[in-house]
Amino acid sequence: MDPDGRFFIVADGMGGHAGGQEASRLATATIKTFLNQHWQDTQPTADLLRQALAQANNAILHDQFHHPERSDMGTTVVVLAFRQQDDQPWCAHVGDSRLYRLRGHQLDQITEDHTWIARAIREGELTPAQARSHPWRHVLAQCLGREDLTQIDVQPIEVHPGDRLLMCSDGLTEELSDHLIASHLKSIRACEAVATALVNSAKQRGGRDNITVVVVNPLPTMTTA
Repeated sequence: MDPDGRFFIVADGMGGHAGGQEASRLATATIKTFLNQHWQDTQPTADLLRQALAQANNAILHDQFHHPERSDMGTTVVVLAFRQQDDQPWCAHVGDSRLYRLRGHQLDQITEDHTWIARAIREGELTPAQARSHPWRHVLAQCLGREDLTQIDVQPIEVHPGDRLLMCSDGLTEELSDHLIASHLKSIRACEAVATALVNSAKQRGGRDNITVVVVNPLPTMTTA
C-alpha cells in the first residue's frame, strides 16, 4: 500500500504456501516499484497500469526460471490508482481478486473475474447462485506468472461523494454474501475498522483462505485500511 494513498494493491498467490506467498510478494513489490518510478510520467494511467502488471508477470516468470520448484506459482492482482491528471480513479486486474463499489445501498462488483465460471455466467450457462457452489469456481483463466497471459483489464471507475471502494481477495467473497459485505460497509464508517470486521466475519464463517481487504473512501478524501 502506498503511504501517500496514490495507489492500492491486493494480490492473492497460489502454487503451494511458499510459492503463493512469493508470487504475491513479487507482484506487489514489482508493481509498487514501477508505479513509483513512473508516477510522474505523462503517459495515460491505463498504459501505466498495463505496463506495471506486465512487469510483475515477467518478474514472476524470471523467478520461476531460476527456481523450478516454484514453476507452478502465480497470483491474482487488483490495483487501484489515483493520479492528479485524472478526474477519476483507474483499476487494473488479473484473476479473481475484485473491486467493488458501494453507492448508497447498492453494492456493485466492478471487475469481472478471469474464470471459467464468470464466462459461463456472462453467457447464461450458469446462474450466480449455481456458480457459488460450482466445483470449478476457483479455476482461473488468467493470472500473473504465466507465459500465455493475454488479458490485463484496465478501466476508469466512476465515483461520487459518499461512494466506498472495496478491494479483496476471493477469501472474503467465498464466505460473505454481497448483502453482508454491503451491510458492513454501510454501518462502519472507519475504513480500518470495517476492513477488520469483514475479515473477522469471514473467518467466523469458516474462512481458511488468505483474506485480504482494502477499503477506500475516494471522495472527498482518501482513507484506507
